Amino acid sequence: MTAIALPRKRVLADAIAVSGKASLVRDAVLVLAGTGLVALSAQASIPLPWTPVPLSLQTFAVLLTGASLGLVRGGLSVLLYLAAGMAGVGWFAEGRSGWQFASFGYLVGFVVAAALVGKLAERGGDRTVLRTAGTMLLGNAVIYVLGVGWLMSFAHVGLAKGLALGFTPFVVGDLIKTAVAAGVLPATWSLVRRFGRG
Repeated sequence: MTAIALPRKRVLADAIAVSGKASLVRDAVLVLAGTGLVALSAQASIPLPWTPVPLSLQTFAVLLTGASLGLVRGGLSVLLYLAAGMAGVGWFAEGRSGWQFASFGYLVGFVVAAALVGKLAERGGDRTVLRTAGTMLLGNAVIYVLGVGWLMSFAHVGLAKGLALGFTPFVVGDLIKTAVAAGVLPATWSLVRRFGRG
């Protein structure tokens, strides 16, 4: 069987896979693993009293999933997470499901960001510290644009209030996560090359 969306450039999942041969089964397992990682990261959430958007590890998991799996598999992983949650699986942050809540726009942003980061990773956007930082910042920007935009509409607030509720409380944490990713992803590629698989 052919793999999902071949041909594609190698991302970390392709470089470190036990079998170098792409297959539909391997791709399906990777997609499900990405979905599981994002769902698991949502369970580590902390409600903040001054905003309806909880603090969680989801953004980091989404961007790593995209970078590790690439455009199609990373995007599908997060899309599956979103679709199942909208269908009633209570695995969004704070046990939510459906779509009628203030932070839903961030979840939509996750899908777009995972696909974007995956595409950039396929072009080498995760192989150096600077490129990885840029890739992660672009992914975060997509999440913020869609997340804050939805929040403003949902809460009937203007841009200044939307940013105060949906951007300012999270930007420092996201910059820290970007710095971590900028160290981890290129270091992993360095190990992959050392073992002759990059």
